Amino acid sequence: MDSFVEEVLLEHKDIVDICNRLGKELTADYQDKRPILVGLLKGSIPFLAELIKHIKCDLEIDFMQASSYEGTKSKGTVMVLKDLITPVIGRHLLIVEDIVDTGFTLQEVMNLLQDRGAASIEVVTLLDKPAGRKVDVTPKYIGKTIPNKFVIGFGLDYNEIYRNLDYVGVLKESVYKK
Repeated sequence: MDSFVEEVLLEHKDIVDICNRLGKELTADYQDKRPILVGLLKGSIPFLAELIKHIKCDLEIDFMQASSYEGTKSKGTVMVLKDLITPVIGRHLLIVEDIVDTGFTLQEVMNLLQDRGAASIEVVTLLDKPAGRKVDVTPKYIGKTIPNKFVIGFGLDYNEIYRNLDYVGVLKESVYKK
């Protein structure tokens, strides 16, 4: 375990197992829908890359970048920094998230995509942190529900670092409360 990690919540093998389970669910639910997987940058990249290996149906991928975080706290306002290229009208969308915490970013993105005429919008997330929720957003596909702790790794960051860890861990408070 790295010195800046308090505890490991998911080993890499656990993440692969989660992606395998979610991939089977998504394959069954989207077999005839050719969904667009919308990766929310930057954190979703490792999860999306692993997840698509386990989905056995036709799909497309696009990306959005939206953010409400600064450091360890949500600012409560969402900024869209990069938008989709693919038109979504009449399409089935799966928003791919690394973590659903406050729900601010996700709610804003879902509202935006709904306004653009998507046929359906669901969320698949590696991690769900319902104790941090500030708005009523519930992902349909959840890898693991976690306690209200600040997590890093496998796409999750603290000020843009630690995304490259192949596991998910709890960041020691001493790192961010300096």
